[in-house]
Amino acid sequence: MADAAATLTLTMHPAIAEIDAADWDACAGEGNPFLSHGFLSALEDSGSANARTGWLPQHAVLRRDAAIVAVVPMYAKSHSYGEYVFDHGWANALERTGERYYPKLQAAVPFSPVPGPRLLRHPDAAIPVAAMANALEQACQSLGLSSVHLTFCTEQEWAGLGEAGWLRRIGMQFHWQNEGYADFEAFLATLSSRKRKILRRERRDANAAGLTFHALSGSDITERHWDAFYAFYHSTVDRKWGSAYLTRSFFSLLGQRMGDRVVLMYAENAGKPVAGALNLAGDEALYGRNWGCRGDWPFLHFELCYYRAIDWAIEHGLQRVEAGAQGRHKIQRGYMPKPTYSAHWIAHTGLRRAVASFLTEERAGIEAEMAALAEESPFRKGDD
Repeated sequence: MADAAATLTLTMHPAIAEIDAADWDACAGEGNPFLSHGFLSALEDSGSANARTGWLPQHAVLRRDAAIVAVVPMYAKSHSYGEYVFDHGWANALERTGERYYPKLQAAVPFSPVPGPRLLRHPDAAIPVAAMANALEQACQSLGLSSVHLTFCTEQEWAGLGEAGWLRRIGMQFHWQNEGYADFEAFLATLSSRKRKILRRERRDANAAGLTFHALSGSDITERHWDAFYAFYHSTVDRKWGSAYLTRSFFSLLGQRMGDRVVLMYAENAGKPVAGALNLAGDEALYGRNWGCRGDWPFLHFELCYYRAIDWAIEHGLQRVEAGAQGRHKIQRGYMPKPTYSAHWIAHTGLRRAVASFLTEERAGIEAEMAALAEESPFRKGDD
């Protein structure tokens, strides 16, 4: 392996368009749509991920001789927004010493807290995690940046990067697991009687409001649907005091390039759109992304984002639904706490030492919180 490793070369690319789509996707695989060339190029070509939004592409490509054997979706970040793994305190601490934290290198899917691999290695190329870690450290130093962050990486990458000396962090999301249910009623049968009644009432009220529901994909999604959904997206961003990173053209490009992976849950009232929830389907999971609504409808958010996602996952044989960041309220709807993983390399010795101490305490707190939340499980216990 030493001889093979010696032939590895790393290049950084300011646009994913510089990298052949087939070469990229051969490394990314087909399991997670957010890692595909189509999704990432839609972000860039639409003006959603660029220097203006603080996500300047710096994609890493690792070659053995002339062949691409690994890629990393990488960005030079001028801030810490849109990542969902918060390091503002780390930035403040370093800048108080007179040194710069930004820009930093971020291996991530912009604006998407979706777990998945970040070190995208060709299945026929045995590239050790340590070799990729070393290449990214060297790239960071050659660019004069403060740090490298792999957020929402896999547990295997997290472990391997820890062995390579990177700092390891865990977080938490809420995922629904398909235990081979025949339908939604079969899932409900596994809940305690009280929780089962709550979910049935919420679904009944949502479906009694006179709305028409659709699960749209592929060519069924037209520009009319995207116009309506973009308005929903903006309304949600405005209510939450966020930033509307995604441009209108992103959604059109997403439909053009990945329409068969898009699942748009869509609600109408008398033919007029009133709400939408955007999902992407992978090989094993349905990934919930953005949602928005116009008007006040009982339990519509739960119906469109959670319950219909479960329906769709069961119908299509997917193993789980990942409904994005945050949301303790998801527990009683069958979405249970799951760990997420991040790895960090920090050049500054003092900051690295301080962050390592912080992460040790934070990890213990998150593990305790996950254990406590698991006790709130809605699933039946004993004869319940």
